[in-house]
Amino acid sequence: MRCGYFDVGACRSCTLMGVPYADQLADKQRGLEQVLAGHVDTGAWGAPVASRESGFRNKAKLVVGGTKAAPTLGILDGDARGVDLRRCGLYEPGLDRAVTLLAERLAGSGLTPYDVPARQGELKHVLLTHSPAGELMVRLVLRSPGQRRRAVELLEVLADTPGMPPVRVAGINLQPEHKAVLEGAEEEVLSAERTLPMPLSGRTLHLGTRSFFQTNTAVATRLYEQVAAWVEDLAPARVWDLYCGVGGFAVHCAAPGRQVTGVEVSPEAVLSARRAAGSTPGLHFRAADAGAWVQEQDPDEHPDLVILNPPRRGVGAELARWVEGSRVRHVVYSSCDAASLTRDLEAMPSWRPVRARMFDMFPQTRHLEVAVLLERRAGR
Repeated sequence: MRCGYFDVGACRSCTLMGVPYADQLADKQRGLEQVLAGHVDTGAWGAPVASRESGFRNKAKLVVGGTKAAPTLGILDGDARGVDLRRCGLYEPGLDRAVTLLAERLAGSGLTPYDVPARQGELKHVLLTHSPAGELMVRLVLRSPGQRRRAVELLEVLADTPGMPPVRVAGINLQPEHKAVLEGAEEEVLSAERTLPMPLSGRTLHLGTRSFFQTNTAVATRLYEQVAAWVEDLAPARVWDLYCGVGGFAVHCAAPGRQVTGVEVSPEAVLSARRAAGSTPGLHFRAADAGAWVQEQDPDEHPDLVILNPPRRGVGAELARWVEGSRVRHVVYSSCDAASLTRDLEAMPSWRPVRARMFDMFPQTRHLEVAVLLERRAGR
């Protein structure tokens, strides 16, 4: 892949840009195996799951800069001035079209881009998510409600713009603080629909405005399918999906006669997960801190298999100790950080990885996702 923004030095976010993709994939796999060499035997590794080199991102998180008449959508440079990246080659085709049309409509909206050095202006960010069904979630992040009316008008214009993917969910977020965060605590959903359906491999997840979902839909689907296949081979009667988010793993691992419980600290994500579950027998979700929740459960009720899908920092010492001392027979661990995965595996010496696979969610960068299937060592 070639990128004009990278070539002229306007954006260097894609640190591997220009490296042949086959080399990127091989280098990532090799590096991952080296980091996990003390835990994962060479024979446990499956073939890495590749991505498209370009056109794979389902979301755009765009900083708004420039002026009211000539806004930029992209990032900020070293002086905190807007750099326009509206034609980034990583976007899915529908998302690419949405970013282009939004940028055109933004210039006539009357919204004032937030000027970071001057600490003035209103529109800080535009956040877009594109679904496999070709629908959009569009969120505008404002400093204050002062230009709410113009923001609402822009969202209405976008919904009626020829060629624009259908806007399923539209909202305004308020982020009044002068700091480098994407969004604030106050959210107003303007559309009748509050979640964006994400149909994947015969199942449909639902994303709320604050829901996390992998950036690469195609590779995320392969990840869910792989974990579901491992689980199906083991045929556990009871599964806990900890840090379940909107329920991706839990929904894919549900099966007749199986009890699957997802646990997630975000109430909004749990509502989305429950919507995805519908009336599926045996599939339930709880809004709770995963580490605290497992400590409250009766040891006689421990599941056969636990899925761990923590944030980048990993599960940490407390939950790792619980896994180590539990009656669980198998663990599936999905990680976006090999270093934290290594720390957690070191804290669980009774477990050994018997399957492992790398999923290239983020081509052109060194970031990746890895999933491992763990079983107890003999005699433990």
